[in-house]
Amino acid sequence: LSKTRGCTHVVARRRRGRQKARLPEPRSGAAAMIPHCQLPSHIATGPHVSPFVSSPSHAGRAEDLHVPSSGSSAPFSVAPSADHAEASAGAEPRKHTTYPYVTGNSVLAIKYKDGVLMAADMLGAYGSTKRYKSVQRILRVNDTTIVGASGEISDFQYISNLLDELMTQDFCYDDGCTMTPKEVHAYLCRVMYNRRNKMDPLWNSLVVAGVDKTSGSFVGSVGMLGTSYTDSHVATSFGNHLSRPLFREFQRDDMSLEEAVSLMQEALRVLFYRDKTSINKYVLAKVDSSGVAISKPFALDTKWDLKAFVNPSKHAVGSW
Repeated sequence: LSKTRGCTHVVARRRRGRQKARLPEPRSGAAAMIPHCQLPSHIATGPHVSPFVSSPSHAGRAEDLHVPSSGSSAPFSVAPSADHAEASAGAEPRKHTTYPYVTGNSVLAIKYKDGVLMAADMLGAYGSTKRYKSVQRILRVNDTTIVGASGEISDFQYISNLLDELMTQDFCYDDGCTMTPKEVHAYLCRVMYNRRNKMDPLWNSLVVAGVDKTSGSFVGSVGMLGTSYTDSHVATSFGNHLSRPLFREFQRDDMSLEEAVSLMQEALRVLFYRDKTSINKYVLAKVDSSGVAISKPFALDTKWDLKAFVNPSKHAVGSW
């Protein structure tokens, strides 16, 4: 019996100790912190949802990304929407530049007796809209090399930054050597092919031209996939179809500067007549032993008073 009474007193003391350790219950009128609160509907369904709100019935929408997936989730945990879950499950691969937006058109380059000539218009077309009309698409790389680009303007700006960093590094070496046009062409081939292998190509066709003291004049082209070639005359875009036939017939490596300028102007005029994404505003760049010279913008003389333009449907079958 004594042992039983002793156990009974011990149990009673433990119960009294637990009751003392308990926190007092908050009164109904006192302010208490509520971890889960119900917000008004116009707030709870908006983008600024409290992280303490329990899971709503419309979970899975894009605007409910801040709502925990369940009531037991930790505060500020994010429940992905159904669209995000499908994308993360590998429905489609990650996409980069799949279509160019602001683009430039043809770039032409030819050799002549003392150097090389390059020409391009200054249009940055937004689709079929002639949006930007003062875009410089011929870049001076160093005293012996120039680069022209057709295609996506933003990608060409990225390439320009790469070349600027490369030339800065070349200058810092201070060894008396500078990159030749052939070396710049090889570097751009590697850059374009590298981005092609990453499935994120730079959407440009590049023309590299310059004069090397040892090997003479150089003209080469690089495509967006890294394909490249060198020739006495190159062109990109519509210039491949409309200007190179003229170059094949009239271009010579020993032609004078005046003859080269005249041929280039004629090729640009043909392009302007037949290519809708071109404007009559051009720059002409020259590289010779004295260095690089890029002209100010100029316009060509054009002729639109041909008889066929007066009534173009005169001899068309079934015309009005």
